Amino acid sequence: MPSDESSDTPTTFDDLGIDKRVLKALKDVGYESPSPIQAATIPALLDGRHVVGLAQTGTGKTAAFAIPILSQIDLKQKTPQALVLAPTRELALQVAEAFERYAAHLPGLHVLPVYGGQGYGQQLSALRRGVHVIVGTPGRIMDHLEKGTLDLSELRFLVLDEADEMLKMGFAEDVETILADTPADKHVALFSATMPAQIKRIAKKYLTDAAEITVKSKTTTSANTTQRYLLVSYPQKVDALTRILEVENFEGMIVFARTKNETETLAEKLRARGYSAIAINGDIAQNVRERTVNQLRDGKLDILVATDVAARGLDVERISHVVNYDIPTDAESYVHRIGRTGRAGRTGDAISFVTPRERYLLKIIEKATRQPLTQMQLPSAEDVNTTRLARFDDAITEALQQTDRIEGFRDIIKHYVNEYDVPEVDVAAALAVVAQGDTPLLLNSDAPVAEPPKQVFQKGARSDRGDRPSRPTSDREFRQSRPSRGSSVPLASYRIAVGKRHRVEPRQIVGALANEGGLERADFGKIDIRGDHSYVELPASLTSEQHAALERTRISGKLIELRREDAAPRADRSGPPRRDFDKRDKKPRHKRPRD
Repeated sequence: MPSDESSDTPTTFDDLGIDKRVLKALKDVGYESPSPIQAATIPALLDGRHVVGLAQTGTGKTAAFAIPILSQIDLKQKTPQALVLAPTRELALQVAEAFERYAAHLPGLHVLPVYGGQGYGQQLSALRRGVHVIVGTPGRIMDHLEKGTLDLSELRFLVLDEADEMLKMGFAEDVETILADTPADKHVALFSATMPAQIKRIAKKYLTDAAEITVKSKTTTSANTTQRYLLVSYPQKVDALTRILEVENFEGMIVFARTKNETETLAEKLRARGYSAIAINGDIAQNVRERTVNQLRDGKLDILVATDVAARGLDVERISHVVNYDIPTDAESYVHRIGRTGRAGRTGDAISFVTPRERYLLKIIEKATRQPLTQMQLPSAEDVNTTRLARFDDAITEALQQTDRIEGFRDIIKHYVNEYDVPEVDVAAALAVVAQGDTPLLLNSDAPVAEPPKQVFQKGARSDRGDRPSRPTSDREFRQSRPSRGSSVPLASYRIAVGKRHRVEPRQIVGALANEGGLERADFGKIDIRGDHSYVELPASLTSEQHAALERTRISGKLIELRREDAAPRADRSGPPRRDFDKRDKKPRHKRPRD
């Protein structure tokens, strides 16, 4: 029976028949009332019904299937009871982490993420010890089934998350094989943002008397908020944030991190660099949280480093900027975060850090919010110097206005000038050196990201500096880490050690490389499949992180041994390059993308 946001939604999770231990975990993470899809899906799955959910990313569907599964799990059974299939390893990890959060009070429950790029040894050890919930990508799940290392004979729940994305990536055959090879009496939940004919056919074939649930995502962002993003690798995030803090004219700021530990670590690093920053997360007592928010409101604190849960309901007029240090994994969290600024007619700025692997999340957010984010560049050394000089001028101007204190120092300076015969401008410069300390005020154009200048010349700085960053990064290094985008991206030829002998197809190559390297279909050029190897045109500006990930990629179970070729491949004498995805091609079971 279809359901939408107009349906009656219980006020709390207590009304849904959830296991008390799971309820306790939900309260721990700050969940108060179910979203529409949770209110409709949880009772249906608890009643043993199959579910077909038409829902965008960001509607809360992970909790919608994880909560009822955990409420019915048998902790004594050591063989897998629940399997969640996800299109990418990023989503698989996200879903596995959600299961672990909701199972915080289920002692002995084990969740295992299974995906390509991770060694088999770790996964095999966990499977031997016993696993209750498996979250995996179809290709790696199929590998385990073919090797006989995964026993799904006692599976009770199977979830297809983002089913349409799995089909787009070429996993249709694997998904159907897994559905057919698992117990017939399992409960199946299928979630998809769209409902193409192939999804409808799968649902009709493998789901019986399914509850059909449709919800719409609330993803409206404020027109008063300027939304930007910065492409940056994970190790460069702290240095990038430092430069942004130097050049952005902010009053109060919230920096969102994904985990509690990250909020503490990042706040400590910001304090070490001279900024007034405090972390709030689920471990912070309510009275401490209130005191911290009041400090932000009163101007005694400039930067709040927070998790999503800790920032709920926070409304402080001083918040001019929101920084997604870790980009959220769903659109609703993004809307909630940036909604902390640009409120009640005020203007605001939202900046999101996006790593190469997370570009797909950027696309999801833009699609859901129907608003493109503008790419920004890392502030250059010249930008930083311009800002530092302006603040230096402001500091002098402000000091000159303190006439009483200035008068007291005039005689001291005159005495020094007369006694040592030194020009007054040199004395002023010497005093600036004393105030500045050992850290240079200005950066060289090719210098690494340095410490901010001493707090007397720095916006929002109130504490002493600590250790310098261990891995400073230069403007040049940042530029090299950002791949060119769009159809005009320069391509280079790469050799991979799989070919016709391994029965690979273009769709397998695209699916595997896109997933492991954080690439999009627009990043692929010609694909030339030879006898025992192939040539693929990929961006010439692959980052070292992308290259390392691709080197570890397997297709048809074989390590691809990616390496760049200096010259373009010659035409294959065996025939023209195979590039198209012909739906008429036969799809043997072993021909599938590797995730």
